[in-house]
Formats: sequence, structure tokens, C-alpha cells
Amino acid sequence: MADLRVICLVNGMFAENCYVVADVNSSRAVLIDPGEDAQLFLRTIDEENLQLEAIWLTHAHIDHIMGVADVVEATGVDIYLHPADRPLYDGIEQQGAWMGLRSSKPPPPDRDIVVGETLSVGDLNFGVRLVPGHSPGSVALVGHGVAFVGDALFQGSVGRVDLPGGDGATLLNSIESELLTLPDETVVYSGHGAETTIGVERRTNPFLTGAASIV
Repeated sequence: MADLRVICLVNGMFAENCYVVADVNSSRAVLIDPGEDAQLFLRTIDEENLQLEAIWLTHAHIDHIMGVADVVEATGVDIYLHPADRPLYDGIEQQGAWMGLRSSKPPPPDRDIVVGETLSVGDLNFGVRLVPGHSPGSVALVGHGVAFVGDALFQGSVGRVDLPGGDGATLLNSIESELLTLPDETVVYSGHGAETTIGVERRTNPFLTGAASIV
């Protein structure tokens, strides 16, 4: 039986959550959304005696991909990204200019993430759900009672939609059709902030209950 371990590494000026996702039985692991502090991610992989196999990206905003180049240079692992976010990914330097940042351009993705496919590491399997709205190619990775949702859904909030490719109605529709259809006990790992559950957000998130309006 698969045994999931999740390590959340809060990093960088955006307090972004990079996740180490490991199959405990085999010590095989992936990084989800390696943000600014690549050395933290690499050090954690080494200290935990894990075998890094890939980088999975929920989307391609700069705060989620700044560490990709350094991680790939150190490990040679493959990069997975939904193709609808490829323009954002290739435009990391322009994204940086919007925010006054400089970032190394990462190598091209090795594999397109395909909606409905299963991504695997060791004996762990995660289904891919498309959740556009925060960005055109945002995805959620769902399996083993957890969902890695990038910046689509947060504890008490939802992703911003004022960046290029963002759309409020699309985001709310994505959350309703692809995330709120998950069991209430599903643990939600977001791109920023604390973990939550689908049930808590269904009942209390003001953007989902109609108490707040998305801009």
C-alpha cells in the first residue's frame, strides 16, 4: 500500500508553498512548484534521503517556478507543465519585470500535463484536473485524500484574477466543478498559506458562499 508524505517548504518573498511529495516505501519523490529558494528544496531532498524524480507545476506564475532552473541543473529531473501555461512559463523574465524581480529562465518543460491523466511517483497516483481562472493552465493534482491546488483555492479565499490570463467567473466555475466535487475530508494544499479541507471551504469560504465577490 502506498504511504504518502508531504513536506511543505514555505519560501521566498511571496511565502510560496513548495511541496515535497514522497512515497515513503520507496523514498521516491517529486517537487510541486519549486519557488524561489532552490537550495532549501535541494537540501531537504538530501536530508530526507529522497530520490527526486520530477518537478510538477500547478501553474507557471513566477513565484512557483523561480527555482526550476537551479533544481534541474542540480538533478536533471523532468519538468511537467500544462501547455496552456507555457506562454507564462516562457515569459518569466517579463513576469519578473512586472514585479521588479530577476529570475533565471528555466529549461523547457519535458512533458505536457494532460487533463485526466495520472501522474505517479513510486506507488502514489494523482489525477489531473484543470482549474483555470487564476491562470489558463492551472491544474489540481488529486489523490490519496489530498489535493494540490496551486493558487486556485486558499483557506478562506481564492486565487487572484487580475494577472494576465486570469478570469473570475472561470475560476469560480473551476472550483465548483473540479474541487467542490471532492469529498469534504479532502486535504487542500494551496500555493500559499495553511492547509485546509474541501468541507471547511465549502461551508465557510466567503467567495464560495456568496458572502464576498471576486474582482
